[in-house]
Amino acid sequence: MSEPEFSHLTKVFWPEGLTKYHLIKYYSDAAGLILPYLKHRPLVMKRYPDGIGGDFFYQKECPAYAPAWVETFPVYHADSRKTVNYILGNNVETLTWLANQGCIEMHAWLSRVEHLEYPDIGVVDLDPAPGVGFADVLEIAALAHQALEEFGLKGFPKTSGATGLHVFLPLPPRWTFKEVTAAMGRLARFIVAVHPKKASIERQLAKRHGKVYLDYLQNARGRSMVSPYSLRALPGAPVSAPLTWEEVLAKDVRPQDFNIHTLLQRVETHGDLYAGLRKTTNDLEPLLELVE
Repeated sequence: MSEPEFSHLTKVFWPEGLTKYHLIKYYSDAAGLILPYLKHRPLVMKRYPDGIGGDFFYQKECPAYAPAWVETFPVYHADSRKTVNYILGNNVETLTWLANQGCIEMHAWLSRVEHLEYPDIGVVDLDPAPGVGFADVLEIAALAHQALEEFGLKGFPKTSGATGLHVFLPLPPRWTFKEVTAAMGRLARFIVAVHPKKASIERQLAKRHGKVYLDYLQNARGRSMVSPYSLRALPGAPVSAPLTWEEVLAKDVRPQDFNIHTLLQRVETHGDLYAGLRKTTNDLEPLLELVE
């Protein structure tokens, strides 16, 4: 395997003066952390060729000029009747090559290629409406934690790196995307029923003003989620950072505190707070058996 070739390393990617060099170096330094959560998962590229101040675009198909050592996997999409050759983030060379393409964020499927149609992660995606503060997100996250416990489930929280919060539920690859979406939808409705003034499953933004949206449809086939330890294309270069439930329940969290400058030091102090994700499985049957 040859070394990746990098270009335009001094190009500014964040308004604070962080460059493409800093982007590539972060993913090189953090590769040991992030790769276990990307390995064998199809990736969706979100490319910022001129940094976060420029235009961006999504790209699913691996470009023809990619080095031969960039692994891909073909996925057929019935809706478009097309096969897409997705990149797999299986090694540090691919990770840094993606960064050189302007991929600030790493978005991965919830299933692996070994069992593509059966996700091994379910997601509770908490997305606040404009003007809703992170304290409200943490309040709904606390309800999500309580709901998970009610159903005997274990979730792993992380900041989205933006304004929201994600909870990943490790699963055996047993249920289809449709079934996982249904289970997460029932969990979301359970939470909304407890706190309808601050939680919502309404897709239309106008109908969830002042609320936290529980986007259970992120569990559908072909959707991707930002990976743990991924950078985000926002001022301050924030990172999607794993949290403890103690931090969430104490509301002792500010998303901006987890960024390109601080994340690796946090891991040195606390370790990989998502390590348990790879050692845990959950049973969705109690949710799937709920009568709606």
